[in-house]
Amino acid sequence: MASYLDLADRTWPVTRRLMGLHTWVYRASGGRVGRKLPGGPPVLLLDHVGAKSGTRRTSPLVYGEDGGNVILVASKGGFPKNPAWFHNLKANPETTVQIGTEKRPVRARVARDDERDRLWKLMVGVYSGYDGYQKRTERQIPLVILEPR
Repeated sequence: MASYLDLADRTWPVTRRLMGLHTWVYRASGGRVGRKLPGGPPVLLLDHVGAKSGTRRTSPLVYGEDGGNVILVASKGGFPKNPAWFHNLKANPETTVQIGTEKRPVRARVARDDERDRLWKLMVGVYSGYDGYQKRTERQIPLVILEPR
């Protein structure tokens, strides 16, 4: 476990730059490039406002769809702590996402216990790596439901 986290910590600066490039291409192309990469799961752009800083940020994230809702997994690759975007959404739940060329206003909430098993299976179907992430951490990885507003 420690070696995985050490490697992830060392590669984070590169990962962050790649995420920034992905976000830039996604936005610059109007969503025509970046939603679906070859062999990968679908990606959206999540806008969120810093819980403490108030700074607007955008994160490219894997997503699933459940009826009219969009589902996100706050995995952070199995790290011990939740990702910053998760804390930001809890503090500022009204936001927008871009899925391909479409921008949607949404309101975020954490999945309830009675929704969790079904939605976890849905998201592991979208990206099987989530099961491995859950095994790497002692925290229960939260699922976020983005409901239309």
